[in-house]
Amino acid sequence: MRSLDKIQLKHKKIIYRADLNVPLFDGKITDYSRINSIIPSIKKLINNSNKIFILAHFGRPKGKVDKKYSLKFLCKELKVLFNQEKIHFLDTFENKQINNKIKEMKEGEICLFENIRFNPGEENNDLSFSKSLASNFDIYINDAFSASHRNHSSITGITNYLPSYAGLCFKKEIDNLDKFLDNASKPNVAIIGGSKVSTKIKVLENLVERFDSIIIGGAMANTFLVSNGFNVGTSLVENDYVDLSKKIQQKAKLKKCKIILPIDVVCSTGLKDKNIRKCNIKEVFSDQMILDIGEKSSKLISEIIIKSRSVLWNGPLGAFEYSPFDKSTIEVANQLKKYSNELKIDTLAGGGDTLSAINKAKAKDAFSYLSNAGGAFLEWLEGNQSPGFIALKENRL
Repeated sequence: MRSLDKIQLKHKKIIYRADLNVPLFDGKITDYSRINSIIPSIKKLINNSNKIFILAHFGRPKGKVDKKYSLKFLCKELKVLFNQEKIHFLDTFENKQINNKIKEMKEGEICLFENIRFNPGEENNDLSFSKSLASNFDIYINDAFSASHRNHSSITGITNYLPSYAGLCFKKEIDNLDKFLDNASKPNVAIIGGSKVSTKIKVLENLVERFDSIIIGGAMANTFLVSNGFNVGTSLVENDYVDLSKKIQQKAKLKKCKIILPIDVVCSTGLKDKNIRKCNIKEVFSDQMILDIGEKSSKLISEIIIKSRSVLWNGPLGAFEYSPFDKSTIEVANQLKKYSNELKIDTLAGGGDTLSAINKAKAKDAFSYLSNAGGAFLEWLEGNQSPGFIALKENRL
């Protein structure tokens, strides 16, 4: 795969795929991580006197123009971020308008396209749309690893028609994921949480071959507990995955990977019920549900972290959105904050709730790398190369 860190592109017309699908609340951006991720690549392209056209998506407009999904609000953000007098904006993908804008722009300037998903050709991966768009430019750069699990026109289709490179953020993401999956310092541990086993089955099947220990938390741990004969009351359980949970544990034993499940839990009859009960895993009442792991489990995780050289974390360990069921997730973030630098532990985390916990614990500095890639991050943990990565790797133009 060719990447921007190995080449100097100068005086070129660049079409650059970013992921600017930022979270908003009351019209204000609540997390700038995805915007900040494009800074290194864009600054390099600006300094080398290129004309830069940014492609991005926002929300799910389903191939139709919908003002509430417009990207125009980002122009003022990009103007400040890159110290530009003006951020150009194009609400069309018509070649005549694109070429007029290219002539209008000075080298080192930026133009933001309107939401690429307003065009039905994007999600349909319409190659005629890809070809038409590509015809206006010299080079394509994909810096949207977090969108590269999509087989869309601006991710895979366009690489058929332009010399294509990975951006600096894209390359950094791949390097860090590969390090943790293939070249991690040992002993290594993966902490996997979340609500459903079904969304993490392939992840677990891949990780048992690569990690010395896997800690399973969140509601997905309930299905594993049931497979081991425990009563979990009214807790969320995916009954269709009980047998598969057994098989994963059997595979882990063969691969000499230790699966760690909760030994104590925090229970209640509901998320808003203040009648909270802490108990051993063998003592869950039939009318209560498990909503977090307990203090003994958290202490066990801490002991494993201290003995590890690499820690991968994806997914909360409890019903993180509801206090006090966020306690164990915050505690793990604090433990990593306390020990990762002191003991020189390599740490990588990804997933929205995981990053929220890390931010809440003010523990960002404890991590070697934080991934904002979401679905693409999970796909890589499953051992699969994303369509966007494959398209870049196979590009020979």
